[in-house]
Amino acid sequence: MRVPRPILAVWIVFGSLLATEARGQVLQLGELNTEQIKKLDRAKTVVLMPGGVLEEHGPYLPSFSDGFMNAWWTERLAEAIVARPRWTALVFPMLPLGDGGANEIGGKYVFPGTYGVRVATLRAVYMDLATELGEQGFRWVFVIQNHGSPLHNQALDHAGDFFRDTFGGQMVNLCGLEPSDALPAPKLPDAAAKANGIDIHAGASETSRILFLKPDLVSARVAEAPDHGAFSFPKLGEIARDAAWPGYFGAPRYATAAHGEAVMRQRAANYNRSALAILDGKDPREIPRYATGALEAEKEGAAQSLAYDETVRKRQENWLKKNGFQ
Repeated sequence: MRVPRPILAVWIVFGSLLATEARGQVLQLGELNTEQIKKLDRAKTVVLMPGGVLEEHGPYLPSFSDGFMNAWWTERLAEAIVARPRWTALVFPMLPLGDGGANEIGGKYVFPGTYGVRVATLRAVYMDLATELGEQGFRWVFVIQNHGSPLHNQALDHAGDFFRDTFGGQMVNLCGLEPSDALPAPKLPDAAAKANGIDIHAGASETSRILFLKPDLVSARVAEAPDHGAFSFPKLGEIARDAAWPGYFGAPRYATAAHGEAVMRQRAANYNRSALAILDGKDPREIPRYATGALEAEKEGAAQSLAYDETVRKRQENWLKKNGFQ
């Protein structure tokens, strides 16, 4: 049967409207007014909280490298959430806060490019935000803060546990989960892997990711970058303690945008799969946490970092008391 053009056009428009109605929406919280926020269906609204510590990444990468990556992963997660009918992804403004930098591995607590906050401060900020969201009835919150500091991740985990125990919802440090069924990371070519060693900071993998996301922010000098690779954490500490350490590990000269894209998409797939499983009822407490194992493995470094935090806290409190503000 041949459908008359006017009727066919109506069907097309109607079908398009139904598809639009069924699909969810991505909203930027900072753009909404009071009435718009009130109308959000709390049962099907997921708050996404991207963050990124300002952390030195050596002479070749920007200090906000973590933030650029986390913003991209947040966008991919928002897309996955709103593919579900009538779900809303409510994106928080980027929080440029985090604890610690890779410079602390070498006992360097002051380093150009790193501007962190104390662990207690980070935890308090996220617990405060958890309180605001919980009191307003929100029940789903994912924090997207991929950063290697174990104490940083523990602080975010604590805030999430507080939210669950106090308000009955889920606030999950998504990048701090280590699901057993995670997709494996793309591998570097053998020569690159041999030179790169343990890739924990601003090496071939992270440089590749920024080449994919922000190629204009990667120094052209990275092609001649000296290697600072190692295959043990004690050796990495030795490298970082050197007075001339430039702020990175590994072999960033092997970085490629293609490898960076592969890593970014692999991690996005893992984050999305964990998040959607949690929305479907999976208890995130059943998924191992990065902070648990990392803190056990890095007890000494964590203790030194907390000791430095304490000196900062005392200096601030002494000034407040001296000036009559406490």
